[in-house]
Amino acid sequence: MQFHREVLPNGLTIVGETNPSARSVALGFWVRTGARDETPEISGVTHFLEHMIFKGSERRDAFAVNRDLDRIGASPNAFTSEENTVFHATVLPEYLPQAVDVLSDILRPSLRVEDFDLEKKVIIEEIGKYEDQPGWLAFDHARRLFFGGHRLGNSVLGTVASVGALSRDQMHAYFRRRYVAPNITVAVAGAFEWHELVELVKTHCGGWEAGPVGREQIGEVEGTGCFEVETRDSSAQEHVILVAPGPTADSPLRHAASLLAVAVGDDTGSRLYWALVDPGLAESAGCGLDGNEGAGAYYTSFSGEPEQAEENLGIVLGVLADVQKKGITAEELLQVKTKVQSHLVRASERSYRRMLDVGASWTYLGQYRSVDDELRDFDAVTLAKVREVLDRYPLTRVTTLALGPLQGLSRPPA
Repeated sequence: MQFHREVLPNGLTIVGETNPSARSVALGFWVRTGARDETPEISGVTHFLEHMIFKGSERRDAFAVNRDLDRIGASPNAFTSEENTVFHATVLPEYLPQAVDVLSDILRPSLRVEDFDLEKKVIIEEIGKYEDQPGWLAFDHARRLFFGGHRLGNSVLGTVASVGALSRDQMHAYFRRRYVAPNITVAVAGAFEWHELVELVKTHCGGWEAGPVGREQIGEVEGTGCFEVETRDSSAQEHVILVAPGPTADSPLRHAASLLAVAVGDDTGSRLYWALVDPGLAESAGCGLDGNEGAGAYYTSFSGEPEQAEENLGIVLGVLADVQKKGITAEELLQVKTKVQSHLVRASERSYRRMLDVGASWTYLGQYRSVDDELRDFDAVTLAKVREVLDRYPLTRVTTLALGPLQGLSRPPA
């Protein structure tokens, strides 16, 4: 495999990993914009805009977009996070020109008023559906509680009120500000010819507007330390989320921190699995690291019967306290390395996953990371490095949110 990079005169970046043995190619347009780039007045606009882009351009309406992608057997989709909006498609190599044509075309959307008004109803319905999912709601509210006034606490979906009040002109102004060429990276992985790809992107994107890019509130967050209980009678289970500060997406400690999270809360064979799930005390329990630009967080969670929640919370805090004091064992470290490296290698055999990895590495690190680079860095993690993570980012410095039928939940003594 070989890595390539080129920056167009307007500032748009193209990165690619060619793999002659691949049978497909994945193309992604990474726009460095997300919920954290929104003000309260336009909360939810990034996700709404993602939907609107598939409504078409001056050349294509929504029907033509779907037709043209279907004709080439593409597997297209998009997602919006707190920091990025990514539009992607995986195709057979001979159809890459058509995929570039369609995705680049819709990334200059017409934003027709009639489409905007219709899609607004769809978004509001989607918000309502997610609000009926207490597990999702708990994580969304826990993030907001942890980050306090920091924009990383913004909701990706926004609210019914914010989306309902949003105008087409506000969306268009946001698009013109955030979808400038220097804020976009085209990432490609799989079977393709690099020089042909560059010419395709130049042809379709070389005339895109340049402009200033930026992002506010980039800095580490310690968390509010709040303990909050939200009562939802519609939820049969109690969902408890504990959020602690963690390394940033570009931190030198990110590999050790990721392995630590797997040891604490992987869905099989972890500390939380054996403490809660295996004995049947909770339906689910886990711990994950979410690294962002300038800040990061550990999310430790469990869900189960409401009457068991208080005891389970004590067990979780006990697990976190034990790991914080003693670290993990050499056997655990070896086990999680094997898990993570095995998953990494298996995932790398898919062009789509390599496109995501290449795009994310360039977005957050400004560098190319091969599979071997990642394997090497995970293998190099030592117990001393895990200890460094724990000392810098204590798992016990938690902000806690419980959501479910309980009216209250006692905070266990420190």
